[in-house]
Amino acid sequence: MFTLRVMENFYCHFNFFSNHKLRLFGIRFNIFVLLFSRIKNYHTKREPLQIIFVTNFVTNIGKMKIQSFNICNFLVDGGAMFGVVPKILWNRVYPADENNMIPLALRSLVIETGNRIVLIDTGIGDKQDEKFFSHTGMFGGEGLMSGLKNLGYKPEDITDVIHTHLHYDHCGGGIANANPSGFRLVFPKAKYHVGKAQWESAINPNVREADSFLPENILPMRELGALNLIEKEGEIAPGIEVRIFNGHTKGQLVPIVHLPNGKTVVFAADLFPTSAHIHLAWNMSYDVEPLITMKEKEVFLNEALENSYIFFYQHDHITECSTLHQTPKGIRAKDKLMFNEAIS
Repeated sequence: MFTLRVMENFYCHFNFFSNHKLRLFGIRFNIFVLLFSRIKNYHTKREPLQIIFVTNFVTNIGKMKIQSFNICNFLVDGGAMFGVVPKILWNRVYPADENNMIPLALRSLVIETGNRIVLIDTGIGDKQDEKFFSHTGMFGGEGLMSGLKNLGYKPEDITDVIHTHLHYDHCGGGIANANPSGFRLVFPKAKYHVGKAQWESAINPNVREADSFLPENILPMRELGALNLIEKEGEIAPGIEVRIFNGHTKGQLVPIVHLPNGKTVVFAADLFPTSAHIHLAWNMSYDVEPLITMKEKEVFLNEALENSYIFFYQHDHITECSTLHQTPKGIRAKDKLMFNEAIS
């Protein structure tokens, strides 16, 4: 889905009018004619005009099909996202509004590989009350179910859900309310994969993370028989491996997708929530072990640079993907790309 974002004094949101398809160089694009819906005030200060097109994208690479979509956008405090980094620095690359809030995306990947259809993360969901959602600042995006439908999938098609971790913005969409009471699996035929250390942290949370681990998002996975705990790094489906990281939260899974064309895509999750977080010292205040985060980033960035990995940013509202390069100040994002550009 194309979404036009004009970063000056407003955001433009659109509704679909019609749907067309285009095949180019073996790649099928979903092209939408857009109907202007509304303008939402966001920045009060003027920023350089940027027009950015974001598209859902479908490609078949060998025996693997990989697709991306954005579940929703939401607002968070910029200082919380950049921790001890002075605002005068991070605000240059990721501008905040008058309330110090910055927009984040909630992107997901769907991968068909072998006889499996794998969904990575499920977003915030819709189980909580109005007061809860009033604090999230959610806007735009396709929604989880609509996004999957636009890509040609029904909930029962999904065989595997990888929850990178169990903070509410990553796993809430996997469980839904069921009438008259109780819960149901949104993806009834899927195994829900979670790091074992993450699961143990979530059901016995520390004070720092307790508000992010919501029991209604977490416990039904086990009660309804869908939970699969990951203890070791390795392949979880053909061409998809998971790595385990512990700085942001214990047992965070970072999926790595090895495409048949030789390229490797890293679903950066909250190890690198935005391209700005590639800098070793630029870390979130949400990280429970920031020094571990810095070390994990350093080791993985060296591996990624050596092997030309492509980073797919789940939360970066501006940049979907990037390559990496070495600079005098360390490893940084190089080419900032749309998903289709990055993997083709």
